Amino acid sequence: MTEDSGNSAGRAIPSGRLARLGVFGKLAGGVAGGVVAEGARRLANGERPKIGDLLLTPANATRVADQLSHLRGAAMKLGQMISMDAGDMLPPELATILARLRNNANHMPPQQLDRVLAAEWGKDWRRRFAHFQAHPVAAASIGQVHRARLPDGTELAVKVQYPGVKESIDADVDNVATLLRVSGMLPKALDIAPLLDEAKKQLHEEADYLREAQMLARYGELLADQSQFVVPALYSELTTPRVLAMSFVTGVPVETLETAPQDVRDRVMHDLISLVLRELFDWRLMQTDPNFANYRWQPETEKLVLLDFGAARPLPAETGEGYRRLLTAAFAGDRDAVRDAAIAAGFLGEAAVLQHRELVDRMIDVILAELAKPRPFDFGDRTFVGVLREQGTEIARDRDTWHLPPIDTLFVQRKISGTALLAARLKARVDIRTMVAAYCDGAPS
Repeated sequence: MTEDSGNSAGRAIPSGRLARLGVFGKLAGGVAGGVVAEGARRLANGERPKIGDLLLTPANATRVADQLSHLRGAAMKLGQMISMDAGDMLPPELATILARLRNNANHMPPQQLDRVLAAEWGKDWRRRFAHFQAHPVAAASIGQVHRARLPDGTELAVKVQYPGVKESIDADVDNVATLLRVSGMLPKALDIAPLLDEAKKQLHEEADYLREAQMLARYGELLADQSQFVVPALYSELTTPRVLAMSFVTGVPVETLETAPQDVRDRVMHDLISLVLRELFDWRLMQTDPNFANYRWQPETEKLVLLDFGAARPLPAETGEGYRRLLTAAFAGDRDAVRDAAIAAGFLGEAAVLQHRELVDRMIDVILAELAKPRPFDFGDRTFVGVLREQGTEIARDRDTWHLPPIDTLFVQRKISGTALLAARLKARVDIRTMVAAYCDGAPS
């Protein structure tokens, strides 16, 4: 068996509690130093800067992105979630910097990888393979993926978890929350404890590769009759709580579809949106991580490859019903019903509606006008997003009205927002009205 270490050097992932805490200390010190330096520069120029402006400089955002990338695990995952969830609402500069967390190439060096695999498979683990590529083909927040070949020629994708990630989840989440609090990015009155508890729970689930193996197999069953999708096959005999083995499926980044013909882009997004609707309303089971890296495209077969089911989670019936009521009201063009449904589902807080009723109604009107257009929804037309961003930012300035939706709704909305971002990237046109007709009472057919 031969190994390919690749051209780029690995960087050992801090696995001990003190080592990871040290990185957070370095990060906090670097951010504080950046604030002082930028503040001095602006004062010298006769400006009177606000602390929020000093914290969110490109230099500080770069520091945060680099250090979270080094830590991997929960810290990096939270950074990824911020960059994906905020979508079009993030300032372009900050969105670009945070996007680095979705594409960073840091990975374990071969020696650290060998120790992890020896602990999971035994010291003679190499004998199981005809070839195991030491350089990963992908590196994410919780683990990295290697290509391997069994003696019978079967090609596998092997996801290996970073050492110390599972043990550091709770502390990492608490440390990130502390950074956000100290920086003033979160209002003191906002109770994020339920969100932090749920983030820890979800990350522990994602770090359990036996659970992900079950979800991988389940999605394979659910999509067995859907020829437009490809789901890797599980290899359970090589799967452990920290190693996930599956068939290696070829594909190119889904973003390469940007240059595909319009009808191909439209069909791909129609299929993905249809999948989201089935997850929400039929299966009550959803893969809630819409990171673009979780989708691959096979040009030769024109099929979509679905990857990474660690964030798959069952959904309570009331979550789907909340979306059903909201969509039904939206396609009926009933602004008051939309507002009431949004409050009932937890999308909107009552305080925001009481304090900013005119702005809320204006945002609803913009969305209703887009949905009412008698043509496929053009995700490439982003003119209305600027209007929504401007009005949403004005509401967000009133921190007393900040509100956290129910946890399950947050995860579903993350999937919906990420899917919409991909559709916008591909400039797809999809007949949303017809697609929702089967799920919403009174929706036009």
